[in-house]
Amino acid sequence: MTPLYTHEQIPQLIPQRPPIVMIDTVLSADEQGITTALTIKEDNIFLDDAHLVEAGLIEHMAQTAAAFAGVRNIVEHAAPKIGFIGEVKDFICYALPQVGDTLSTTLTTIADLAGVRLVACQTKKGEELVAEGQLKIVIQD
Repeated sequence: MTPLYTHEQIPQLIPQRPPIVMIDTVLSADEQGITTALTIKEDNIFLDDAHLVEAGLIEHMAQTAAAFAGVRNIVEHAAPKIGFIGEVKDFICYALPQVGDTLSTTLTTIADLAGVRLVACQTKKGEELVAEGQLKIVIQD
């Protein structure tokens, strides 16, 4: 699959900068969601004993949400807005991926109302579900 946005283009979509960038590519996107990918490298700041910790998985999901907003801004020719995580809900980590693994996270919009976007995320390594949860993103005008 040819990515929509590559590693070099990610800074156009998200506010994070190295060493905290947690997405490599945007694989697909539409009006309701997005799928991103991350290959875990040895210099990742969320590693413990060569495994990505839960906080790294949540940050990967949050940056997937930021990339979704970034793609929507580009498509809609809108100025970027500041957003932040208002809540992490029902987060479950089934496995801790390790250096060399490639993750894909699919985000689906559940609700988008009055500056609050509720999204569901699923992170997989291949076909294996690694983590899932919901994020409430608060967007400032």
